[in-house]
Amino acid sequence: MNHADPSGSGPSGRTSPDPDELAAFQARIEMYRMILDSIYNGVMVTDAEGIITHFNRPYGQMLGIDPDLQIGRHCTDVLENTRMHIVARTGIAEINHPHNVKGQNMVVQRIPIKKDGRVIAVFGQVMFKDVKDVGKLARKLSLLESKVKLYEQELLNLRSTRYTLDSIIGDGGAMTRLKQEALKATANRLPVLITGESGTGKELFAQAIHQASARKLYPFVRINCAAIPKDLLESELFGYEKGAFTGARTEGKPGKFELAHRGTVFLDEIGDLPLEMQPKLLRVLEEKEFERIGGTVPIRSDFRLIAATNQNLDEMIAAGRFRRDLFYRLNVILLAIPALRQRREDIMPLARHLLDQLSREAALGPITIDPQAQILLESYDWPGNVRELSNVLERSVAGLDGATILPRDLPFYLHRHLEDRTAAPAASIKQIHADAEIQAIGHALKQAKGNKAGAARMLGIHRTLLYKKMAKYGLKPM
Repeated sequence: MNHADPSGSGPSGRTSPDPDELAAFQARIEMYRMILDSIYNGVMVTDAEGIITHFNRPYGQMLGIDPDLQIGRHCTDVLENTRMHIVARTGIAEINHPHNVKGQNMVVQRIPIKKDGRVIAVFGQVMFKDVKDVGKLARKLSLLESKVKLYEQELLNLRSTRYTLDSIIGDGGAMTRLKQEALKATANRLPVLITGESGTGKELFAQAIHQASARKLYPFVRINCAAIPKDLLESELFGYEKGAFTGARTEGKPGKFELAHRGTVFLDEIGDLPLEMQPKLLRVLEEKEFERIGGTVPIRSDFRLIAATNQNLDEMIAAGRFRRDLFYRLNVILLAIPALRQRREDIMPLARHLLDQLSREAALGPITIDPQAQILLESYDWPGNVRELSNVLERSVAGLDGATILPRDLPFYLHRHLEDRTAAPAASIKQIHADAEIQAIGHALKQAKGNKAGAARMLGIHRTLLYKKMAKYGLKPM
């Protein structure tokens, strides 16, 4: 007579598996299988003898075989040139190794799995289905690396990349019209040519156009055509592939046009562009397509071009030093910045703006300009334009004793210039002095919108003195 085993064991003495535990175990196995099949590129696992234990579906689809039928077969019977069994024997991982399967060059890794110091399995995975993908990835990384370096440099020059149209100081007729033209240029993608003497602020206008356009979120790439050696200019503009020339970086390098994709390229000193480079630039402007040096793959870049020069391009064309067709391609929107001596009404607003910047940077209090010093500033011709004015003010502030710039704080050559002008028999020193005061008072009243107290503060004189001078010269409130 058989009696039930009180322990619950079966006839063989083994405990029957708990249904819940079995279901949980099967669910885990199913999850591992789904994870393996979700690995995008091929995966294969063998035991220590090279027998396949796992083979995911993407690998089967890649090779055109049923993954389930490969389980239990030796790896060499399934894959040509496989080294899974060798890695099982040596225990040495092979990372990013080439592997040719059915004429296709792949990149794979084979990693031994060890337990207690002994290899129990080998994990193999296809990293790249095609070796060419490695080159594509390297080029992308190189481009990203160059962009990161560019952005780092741009951050170092943050002050120079934050210029907007509001940063352009000048309320005279010429500058007002010029800012209106620049604002119109922000609404399109046409090339812009900025002309003007050195120091007039050509790059400021270029950055202001970029910042006010839809491209402001993308790079502003500046290239000084005069500062880059002639034999390096092409590689700087278009980039190069690895091994393109002696000294080239092994991974190649993207050019400025490539880095400026969706942004703005600013070609400063375009008049110094070598003649042999000009047709290449013309083609890039027309096609928006180029090749790296040593490359064969065309690269497209959506950039907006702004060029600047302090040279007379018409004279250069006549002399055969600048291509006429390139000039026409650049000169679609022309911004001609007048010299500072041609807009004297902007001298003092610029001077006060520059002084405000200097005082903030040096953590100083407000700095004013003595009326006599103002006369010196307004009388000078400023051949170096705004850059020279900034330099003079910096030097004056550096040696300033007090909070007001006096005539003695300004360079000697400004005094000499005024003396030379007043030496002319056509006008007396007294008359020139009076004319300068009339101009300064009129401008201050205009800036203060007729408020005499505000105008007096701008001029650095007491309101009573301003009344006397207005009465003396017959000036009326605006």
